[in-house]
Amino acid sequence: MKDKLKLLISITIPLLVGGLSALISNISTNFDSFKKPVFTPPGIVFPIVWTVLYILMGISSYIIYKNDSLNKKDSLIIYKIQLLINGIWSIVFFKLKLFLLAFILVLVLLVLTYLMIVKFKSLNKLAGYLQIPYFIWLLFAAILSASVYLLN
Repeated sequence: MKDKLKLLISITIPLLVGGLSALISNISTNFDSFKKPVFTPPGIVFPIVWTVLYILMGISSYIIYKNDSLNKKDSLIIYKIQLLINGIWSIVFFKLKLFLLAFILVLVLLVLTYLMIVKFKSLNKLAGYLQIPYFIWLLFAAILSASVYLLN
C-alpha cells in the first residue's frame, strides 16, 4: 500500500506542475492569439499528449526513487530541474509570449531530458525508455517553438 501511495504521488507531481503551469498560462485562450505553422496540431492534442507524458515521467521517477543506487540522487536532481523548466516554459511561451526565450528553454529541456534518459537508463532501463516519448515530443516542440517565433 505504501508503494502504491508513493507511485501515486510520483505521478501526481508532474501532473500538478503541468496543470498549474497551464492554468497560469491560460493556454486555451492564448493558443489562438498568435500565428502558428500549418503543421501545428489541433489544440486538443496538447493536453492529451502532455497528460500521457507527465504520467510516464511520474512512473519513471518512481522507478528511480525506489532504486537502491547511490547515483539516484543525481538522476532525480536532473529530473526535478527539467520538470521546473518544463513548467516555466508554458508560462514563457503562452502567457508572456516570449517565443525566442521559449525556444531556448525547450533546447535546454532537450539537453536535460537527454541527460535524464542516460542517467535513468543507467539505473533502470525501463525508467530511461519511458522518457523517450517525452524527448521526441520536445523535439517537435522545439520545431514548433522556432516556427512560432519566426512567424510572430
